[in-house]
Amino acid sequence: MVADSLIDEIQDLNLSYLLLVQRLLRKDRATAIFRLKLSDEMANLLAGLSGKQLMQLARTNQLICRPGFEDAGQLTRVLNNSREPGLARLHASLLMVSADQSAGRAGNAER
Repeated sequence: MVADSLIDEIQDLNLSYLLLVQRLLRKDRATAIFRLKLSDEMANLLAGLSGKQLMQLARTNQLICRPGFEDAGQLTRVLNNSREPGLARLHASLLMVSADQSAGRAGNAER
């Protein structure tokens, strides 16, 4: 019973995420792609999903979104940031961008 409840919550979160992605892409595509870390191809695909396709994708029992901070050290630095609130948000954004660039270089090195 608890597992069913958790799966329902995951599916609700998936649907909320997909609807948010579509709304952000419609409002400001370039910013959405940057903030959501999407490729142009993925943005096109997600923006073009029908309601039926959204529901089908949301019904999986796995989360389809992931945290922007994949390194615990980055998240710790953001949480323990003693900067002014405005600078803290900027610092968090810079850390996320640098993580993307580091991951891209690591992926290219593996090829």
